[in-house]
Amino acid sequence: MPTKKKAPPSQRGHLHPHRHTCPTPKGKLLVVGGHENKGQGPERGSNQDENLNFAPESILRRFCDELKGNDPLVLVLPIASSEPKEAAEDYLRIFTDLGITRVQMLDIREREEANSEATLKLVDDAAGFYFTGGDQLRLTALLGGTKMLLRLKERYTYEEILIGGTSAGASALSTPMIYQGLNDAGFRKGEISITTGLQFMHDVAIDTHFIARGRIVRMAQIIATNPTCMGLGLEEDTAVLVRDGYQLEVIGSGLVTILDGVECTGNNIHEIQPETPFTIRDLRLHFLGEGETYQMPIPPELHL
Repeated sequence: MPTKKKAPPSQRGHLHPHRHTCPTPKGKLLVVGGHENKGQGPERGSNQDENLNFAPESILRRFCDELKGNDPLVLVLPIASSEPKEAAEDYLRIFTDLGITRVQMLDIREREEANSEATLKLVDDAAGFYFTGGDQLRLTALLGGTKMLLRLKERYTYEEILIGGTSAGASALSTPMIYQGLNDAGFRKGEISITTGLQFMHDVAIDTHFIARGRIVRMAQIIATNPTCMGLGLEEDTAVLVRDGYQLEVIGSGLVTILDGVECTGNNIHEIQPETPFTIRDLRLHFLGEGETYQMPIPPELHL
């Protein structure tokens, strides 16, 4: 009588044998909610002059303080902007004023530029990278799948580099990425659009100008579509410094809002028709001011 072949043991519930090959990132992220002060008084259109916690240049100064190496090179990346020179101008000035002697603009208008040897040489040489605002869809469309993005991710994983982004440049750093909305409220199903971002942070949706533009409900809709995702809402002139891929520190004059839907008890986004208000129950909410820290939850069986 033939012996029955044994099925291999189930791997469910066990750590992947190659988990150690997915290291904690050595690089850091500085994710900024937009309108960060650039040292010439309160930003136009902001409420910085009314904020007792306002400290000129605090976010960009912290960016410079976190850079590693002697005489580090900083690349300002106005790729998201339709007017790159204007978008980069203030950052080139302020980084120079803050003592960075090597700072230059690296702009990408065509995907082939992101695959060029000249671009890769700059990416290899730089210690800091700063994505300006604009349209985050430009960033993903121009950089997604390119040698430049791959090299930047490799360096972020294995080297102590610093990657910053403001407004659209911040929203693009994570995945999922918000790239379009019919309005800032977003309380009806389908009023916002999401896609894959640059993926320096996973299962995190970043939204900027968060309180100024009333975007908390549209973030809740993103969480409702998949409660694994965490919402990170950044007010203007406010940032988080991300260490080890999940340790957050709040910097700046405003609030960081964190939405956590992992333990939500009710959610009807999958049942309702488009253009219908959605429901999500027991969504956890955190408001964090400057100096506060937060550890993003990572399931023990997962590393990324």
